[in-house]
Amino acid sequence: MSALRRNIVWFRRDLRISDHPALLAAIESSDEIVPVFILDKSQIAEAGDKLLAYMGQSLRALDESLGNKLHIIEGDQIEVLNELIAMYSINEVHISDEYERYGAARDARVEAAGIKLIRTGSPYAVAPGRVLKPSDATPYRVYTPFYRAWCTHGWRAPAKTPKDIKAPVPPEKYRAFPDFKMPNGVEVIKAGEAAALARFKEFSKSGLDGYDENRNFAGIDGTSKMSTYLKFGEIHPRTLLANLGDSKAHDTFRKEIAWREFYADVLFNNPNTDFDYYAPRFKEMRYDAPGEKFKAWQEGKTGYPFVDAAMRQLVHEGWMHNRTRMVVASFLVKDLHLEWQLGERFFAQHLVDYDVASNAHGWQWTAGCGTDASPYYRVFNPIEQGRRFDEDGTYIRKYVPELAHLSAAEIHEPWLYLDGYSHDYPERIVDHALERLESLARLQEIKADKPEKPTKS
Repeated sequence: MSALRRNIVWFRRDLRISDHPALLAAIESSDEIVPVFILDKSQIAEAGDKLLAYMGQSLRALDESLGNKLHIIEGDQIEVLNELIAMYSINEVHISDEYERYGAARDARVEAAGIKLIRTGSPYAVAPGRVLKPSDATPYRVYTPFYRAWCTHGWRAPAKTPKDIKAPVPPEKYRAFPDFKMPNGVEVIKAGEAAALARFKEFSKSGLDGYDENRNFAGIDGTSKMSTYLKFGEIHPRTLLANLGDSKAHDTFRKEIAWREFYADVLFNNPNTDFDYYAPRFKEMRYDAPGEKFKAWQEGKTGYPFVDAAMRQLVHEGWMHNRTRMVVASFLVKDLHLEWQLGERFFAQHLVDYDVASNAHGWQWTAGCGTDASPYYRVFNPIEQGRRFDEDGTYIRKYVPELAHLSAAEIHEPWLYLDGYSHDYPERIVDHALERLESLARLQEIKADKPEKPTKS
C-alpha cells in the first residue's frame, strides 16, 4: 500500500474554506491536507487586544469547519513548517499570496530557507500590481481611473467549496489555540466564515439596494460590516462582487471594495507609506506635540459630540462607521494639528478590522497627504457632519449618554444651551472655526505655489 500524499495548507489572512483557491489546489494534488496556522509572536506583540481576541474566535470557527483538524502552534514559521514536513512526509506547502511588506518578507524568508511555497490566489479580487495604466504600464495614483481599469481587468468567479476535506488528527502539541481575552465591556461583531456569509446574506437582502444613500448615516445599520471579515479572509471579495448589478447602490458598494484594493495597490507600489508620507512635503508642516488634547481625542472627550460618539464606538466595539472615521481623522490633523501617524496607531490598537493599507491610506487621504486629488483644503466640520449624518442625534445618544437628554436641535452644539453641560459633558477643547484657519495657514507655509481657494466639506 502506497503512502498518503499530503500537502500543507498554511492559513494566514484566509480563515475560510469557501472561495479558497489555495485550499482547492492543495486538495486536488493530495490524498490529505494538513491545515496549519502558525501564531507569530512578533505580530501578536504589536496587535491590539480586540483584534487578537477576535482572531482567536475566528480560528475556532475555522477549526470547526475543518472537522477539528486545524494544526495550530506558536513558533518560528520555518521551524514549524520543517517539523510538519518531516512528520507528515509533505509534498507541497500551499498558500494564498500576500503583498504587504511584513507578509511578503515572511514568505521570502521561508522560501530562502528552502521551503517552496505554492501560491494560488490572494486576499483580493485583483492582486496588487496587476492594474496598470495602458499608456505606460505604471501604477495608478488616483482612485477613479484605477476603479475604471480595475473593472475592465475583471476577476474570476468564486472558487467552489470543497465537499470533503480529508486531514489527519493533529497531535496535542498542535492544538495550541490562543486564549486571547476580549477586554471587559467590549462587544465586537461575531467571528467566523459562517457569520460572514450570514451577515452578507442579510445585507444583500435588506441593505444593499439602499447602500448608496444609507451608508453615510452613522445612526443606522446601513453598511455591510464586511471589513472585519475581509481583514481575516473569512469571506473573499469575489464572493461579495459575484452577484452585484449595475444600479447606483450596487456600484457604490463595488466602489468600496475597489477602495480596499486601490489602497493595497498603492501600498504595494509605495511600501513605506504604511507609516511615511505619500506626499513627502507634508513632513515639513508644523505639527503640535501630542498632549492633553490628544488624550481627550482618544477618550472621546473633545467636546464635539459627533467626534466623541465615534471615538467611544471605536473603543467599545473595535469598529467605527466609515463616515466618522473621516471626521475624527480630520479633527485630529486639522483641528488639533497632530500628525496622522498618531491616529493611525491608535486605530491599529483598537480596530478589529485593522488592515495596514486601508488604515494608513485612509488616514493619509483625510490628512491631505495621500492620494486625494483635492487634498488638504478639505476640512471636515464636526458640527455640520453630525447634523448631516446623524440628524436626530441617535448615534450621539447611543455613545454619549451625557447628551441623551438633549433634543435633535440641541445635541450637535450643546454649548449653546443652558442644559448642555448639566450631565458633565466636557467643554470643547478647541474652536473648530479658528483651527480650520490655522491649519490652512500652516499649509501655506510649505506651499511653493500660489494659494488656492479653500473648500468646505
